[in-house]
Amino acid sequence: MALRIRHLLGLDGVSREDIVQILDVADSFHEVLEREIPVVPTLRGKTVVNLFYESSTRTRISFELAEKRLSASPVNFSVSTSSVSKGETLRDTIKNIEAMKIDMVVVRHGAAGVPYFLTQCTDAVIVNAGDGLHEHPTQALLDMMTIRRKFGRLEGLKVAIVGDIFHSRVARSNAWGMKTMGMKVVLCGPPTLLPQHPESLGVPVTDDLDEALGKADVVMLLRLQLERQSSGTFPSIREYRERFGLDLEKLSKLQDNVLIMHPGPINRGIELASNVADGPHSVILEQVTNGVAVRMAVLFLLGGGENEKEVVI
Repeated sequence: MALRIRHLLGLDGVSREDIVQILDVADSFHEVLEREIPVVPTLRGKTVVNLFYESSTRTRISFELAEKRLSASPVNFSVSTSSVSKGETLRDTIKNIEAMKIDMVVVRHGAAGVPYFLTQCTDAVIVNAGDGLHEHPTQALLDMMTIRRKFGRLEGLKVAIVGDIFHSRVARSNAWGMKTMGMKVVLCGPPTLLPQHPESLGVPVTDDLDEALGKADVVMLLRLQLERQSSGTFPSIREYRERFGLDLEKLSKLQDNVLIMHPGPINRGIELASNVADGPHSVILEQVTNGVAVRMAVLFLLGGGENEKEVVI
């Protein structure tokens, strides 16, 4: 069965069936990645443009690897060496790229809504790799994949997402996606870093860390996005670490099988102590590995594939 969506712009409104299908196909590709030669010909002949207007390490490299593992032809766009520096508009940029005969565009941009805007400018398939303070759907998908591979299910699990919620597109995508999958999500952070309209996310919001962590199966820490903030959002880094950072003392009060997650990059010693980030409960590096498999699945399904049975093993 094909996905009900033509583009992946976010997880808000994406059906449970589509999410399950992406995760099932990602599990199949995870097996491909463990082979000696982790390449399949499923997108041979397809050209994918990585249109990144913001800095990225994990997401950009992960998408490029996913494209190469699928035998697609990736083209990487760099703002600093493009005509954007000469004043070219986003619409003109995508129109000129489309004229070179492309199939898919993976876009990251600092402005919310850019992926949707691109769907109005081109016939290529658009995949959102993060747009402003809006969404980061493939990150949420890889997070759910990581959790499902550990617990064998998603339904009924409690996830506490802690940190700079206001500036986090990861928190938004996870809140919408995990709620769709029947998970219990609670968002926690300083009052000044919580969403202004939490009702739009449909999940509980609190500034009480103990309340958020109670009976949590998964704790996801978020980076303080200082580059997006003005001063005064919290008294000091030290106070933030003491109130909302996760260290061994706080970890000892959680369930024995709790998973510790982080979308990266980590501010070590602030939201997450190094001995927790590198400890036995951490699945942070597994998130990174699963990111390649999830992005392979998304590109495969939107690029013409339909289900895991078509994955060439």
